[in-house]
Amino acid sequence: MSPSSPPWRRQQLADACATRALGAALALWLRPTGPGLAAQAPMLLLQGDLGSGKTCLVQGLATALGIDEPITSPTFALAQHYLPRGADAAARPLVHLDLYRLEQAGAADELLAQEEESALELGAVLAVEWPERLSLPPSEAWWLELQLLDGADPEAGRQALLWRPAKAR
Repeated sequence: MSPSSPPWRRQQLADACATRALGAALALWLRPTGPGLAAQAPMLLLQGDLGSGKTCLVQGLATALGIDEPITSPTFALAQHYLPRGADAAARPLVHLDLYRLEQAGAADELLAQEEESALELGAVLAVEWPERLSLPPSEAWWLELQLLDGADPEAGRQALLWRPAKAR
């Protein structure tokens, strides 16, 4: 269910360290620019099989946003909110969603709407795992698909495909 246009960026990730590094780079790309954009909550949709590195990537993103607490998959909590440790220019809260357990698109849509509102209030980045559970993914979101190079061996690395939001193209 990834976007139909060609990806903006394609990158091979050899291991978890490279996946976290891509997450850190995303913190820069997700930073709003231009007048009036500082109040926006950038959204990153993360698609990939179980074990493909979605949460690992969010760990790198969180570190670059100035968050120093452990980042875990919110599969059972559905949503986690993280606040940065400092007040430097890169510091920004993070709202991390995992829609995996929501089988009904309406429930996923409702949770996304609630957490998007929270992210806006916090000025947070919103990272959403399993966006394919939504009835219609937001068009103004970054989209990242992680594909294992060998489904039987997650340590063999992965390929990341990244699409920018429609307005950024």
